[in-house]
Amino acid sequence: MPNNKYSAGIILLLAGIIILLGKLGLFSFLGSIFWPLLVLIPGVLLHVLYFGRVVPAVALVPGGMLVVYALLFISFNIFGWDVLQVLWPLFLFGIAVGLYEYYIFGSSKQKAILLIAIALSVFTLLFLILALMWGWGIYVIALLLIAAGAWLMYGPRNRWFFRFRK
Repeated sequence: MPNNKYSAGIILLLAGIIILLGKLGLFSFLGSIFWPLLVLIPGVLLHVLYFGRVVPAVALVPGGMLVVYALLFISFNIFGWDVLQVLWPLFLFGIAVGLYEYYIFGSSKQKAILLIAIALSVFTLLFLILALMWGWGIYVIALLLIAAGAWLMYGPRNRWFFRFRK
């Protein structure tokens, strides 16, 4: 009987500590920081299951997507969710990574899968450049135009387009 009282005491002590930490906000803080692990773990698990020869290669498509999305969510937690307005094209890149892994590790080397992965990567890059240009990139374009205009006005005079004026 003394062992039961000791075990019950430990359980009650741990329950009290868990409730106290929960009321102090520790678990909500940890949950708000580490919730992307709930996305990362299944993605890594799909990769482990494929390389352990348990699931077919097509499982790498959602596996790659989940890993990329989890890394995105982790970066959003670190840098703030405001960067989502610029980094949203990386969600397309997650699909491209999954398809590329399927092409690399799958048994049938279908060129269409590779072309779709490359096309999605190119679209990701283009949309990322456009998203960057939409924000602070317009200032870079303005400064480049000012520099080009100043160079045309005050640069060397022996350029090709001045030969036609003489």
